[in-house]
Amino acid sequence: MSYGIMVTASVSNIHRYSFFVAMGYLTICHISRIYIFHYGILTTDFSGPLMIVTQKITTLAFQVHDGLGRRAEDLSTEQHRLAVKAKPSFLEYLSYLLNFMSVIAGPCNNFKDYVAFIEGRHTHMKLLEVNWKEKGFHSLPEPSPTGAVIHKLCMTLVSLLLFLTLTKTFPATCLADDWFVHRANFLARLCYLYVVMQASKPKYYFAWTLADAVNNAAGFGFSGVDKNGNFCWDLLSNLNIWKIETATSFKMYVDNWNIQTASWLKRVCYERVPRYPTVLTFILSALWHGVYPGYYFTFLTGILVTLAARTMRNNYRHYFLSSKALKAVYDTGTWAATQLAISYTVAPFVLLAVEPTISLYKSMYFYLHIISLLIILFLPMKPQAHGQRRSQTLNSVNKKKTD
Repeated sequence: MSYGIMVTASVSNIHRYSFFVAMGYLTICHISRIYIFHYGILTTDFSGPLMIVTQKITTLAFQVHDGLGRRAEDLSTEQHRLAVKAKPSFLEYLSYLLNFMSVIAGPCNNFKDYVAFIEGRHTHMKLLEVNWKEKGFHSLPEPSPTGAVIHKLCMTLVSLLLFLTLTKTFPATCLADDWFVHRANFLARLCYLYVVMQASKPKYYFAWTLADAVNNAAGFGFSGVDKNGNFCWDLLSNLNIWKIETATSFKMYVDNWNIQTASWLKRVCYERVPRYPTVLTFILSALWHGVYPGYYFTFLTGILVTLAARTMRNNYRHYFLSSKALKAVYDTGTWAATQLAISYTVAPFVLLAVEPTISLYKSMYFYLHIISLLIILFLPMKPQAHGQRRSQTLNSVNKKKTD
């Protein structure tokens, strides 16, 4: 009996040990890369692949914990679906961490999805969720990734061309120029900041879309069928460019940018911490990205903006839903506000250092920080408590099991 208690305690804590060891080692490597070996930001080194491996190690640790160390009725629907109920072999573990498709640039994926792909069950598992007889099929079709791969390769080509032209024309270093900081008026600074931040995106579009295409070309990434009956190959997609560029809220933008990392943060932090999930998730994101001060300026600013945007939405959005005209006005206004807020928030992420970040924010009069603080302080907040969200999720799982 005592042995059983010890095993249960070990299973219940091993995910925490894995998390802190992996994140601690990654942080040490970030520090040594920047402050000991003085690698530049554009230098290709080990830290990129290590960030992906850290995500995979912690993802698997938590999913094994869900499968072996928790009761099924305590899991959310997604946690139950992804729980790993048998200890992976050493070969499975290494294959998951170091497979050639994602070892360099990711994206992170779930262990059960990867094993299903290796065993040849990946596409059939997704297709079985659809009633094909009603659609006139007598047997399961074999979805081909060719169309998705060609489309994504075309997107990478466009992104590369934009990087070689737009990004080179409007580098982030322009934000520290004397003209921008001291001579341009506030409106010109707003517009120019937006243009520079737009110009910084193509390199991310290129890398993430190419990584997605590589996985699809290997046959991994099939996610099912959309409402029009088209095959979807976006299980591992890291971004949705259309939704990013048309986002009408800070949350919508973030949800469609670096999607797999956001999913990782949700699964290992946001869903599991008892208090302050938004704050702790942003802090973990900054720590995972590295130790450049600009990362922390961005994510701490992001906490303020997220809370302020949520408060504004809860207080005013319902007034604009009575007609299509009002909804169009609301969407236009929130689109512009979202794009400007994102540009302001992520600028330190690109600038990296403290001095240019402070110089930029001083030239912008810290306007978004001030507005966000005023909104949080003076408007009533109506968030749904994290614990309440969690209990509702568990209740829905229990109800489903009972039904």
